[in-house]
Amino acid sequence: MSNLIEKQIKREEIYDGTVLHVVKDTVELPNGKQSLREFCLHVGAVCVLPLLPDNTVIMEKQFRYAHNRVFFEIPAGKLNYKEEDPLEAAKRELREETGAIAGKYTFLGELDTSPALLDEKIYMYLAEDLAFGDRDLDEDEFLDVEKVPLSELYKMVMRGEIKDAKTQIAILKVWELKK
Repeated sequence: MSNLIEKQIKREEIYDGTVLHVVKDTVELPNGKQSLREFCLHVGAVCVLPLLPDNTVIMEKQFRYAHNRVFFEIPAGKLNYKEEDPLEAAKRELREETGAIAGKYTFLGELDTSPALLDEKIYMYLAEDLAFGDRDLDEDEFLDVEKVPLSELYKMVMRGEIKDAKTQIAILKVWELKK
């Protein structure tokens, strides 16, 4: 395995934005030669699959500018800072986006979203025993919420109708857990 590791020699800061931080590293390859690696640093994120007792899931429709279309997703959001407890962030995002507070959370795992270009890690959770209050969307956040049976979401993933990776994986994991 050590014959696959690349060693950072130098880092150049390319861009420091609100969400993304772009860097260019000079690395030493396993064969001793040098190469460049450009990638984005990201603080990390969470996603939550909120499951109701009747096996319906609270889903969101949200416009994603980079793709210029509306995506069908589970609630999600970025960490406020790198060391933030992912479970606390998941609780916050679920409440803000859906108004739900869960009595039970199950950790579903971590997702490295695009490891060739981005160091983002998404922490995935199942939320159950839900109680509802008011939503508290961010000022620049616009989304519609709807309930969809887990069985239908599974079929939508398998038909390729749900394009969002974190949503696909969370649905498939919960489908397997609840079979």
